[in-house]
Amino acid sequence: MTKPYSVPLSEIRRELMLSNSRFISTLAPAFSIDEARAFMARIKHEFADASHNVPVYIIGGGNTVTEYFSDDGEPGGTSGKPALAVMRGSGLGDAVLVITRYFGGTLLGTGGLVKAYTESAQLVVNAVGRGQRIPVHIGMIALPYNLLERLRLVVTRQRGEVLGEDFAGDVTMTVRVPVDSFEAFQSELRELSAGKVQAEIIETKEMIVPVA
Repeated sequence: MTKPYSVPLSEIRRELMLSNSRFISTLAPAFSIDEARAFMARIKHEFADASHNVPVYIIGGGNTVTEYFSDDGEPGGTSGKPALAVMRGSGLGDAVLVITRYFGGTLLGTGGLVKAYTESAQLVVNAVGRGQRIPVHIGMIALPYNLLERLRLVVTRQRGEVLGEDFAGDVTMTVRVPVDSFEAFQSELRELSAGKVQAEIIETKEMIVPVA
């Protein structure tokens, strides 16, 4: 089983000035190599006049990852590799990073470049909101009106979410509940309804939930 890992919640950007060179770091979630490549192409197009656009990605996470980096014309080992090292150390997966450099006229040297690209990667990695991919069941429940409010409380207690409610002869509720809470959820439903109400699973998928 894949070890749980964090993913970026959204795309973010940070900037660093060093010896007149401008470094722009853009980090985003990417759940496939194609998504990562599309993001890299978009950033390269946005900053087409930059000296370098150094790309890094880690697709997957935990024990199953696909990694990539390029120095994009910088001296070998001075840009993509240190940026990837920061990404690895961050615990993030399903993430793509492009560090854009506008050369400021002052040569930084090998050590200076490693420092600049390391710090640029750290800026976005440390600032990004994090989430975790978890499996969830989407369930449908038919229940009498007198149980509605108590059922809403059960959904909240089991870390679930009400996706919809249809009011007719009975109430039909659509809920999303984490897979690891679903048995306890069903148990509470049985207790609440004297065994008459159960959730029918209509879909199982993954979603991203924020983590502290």
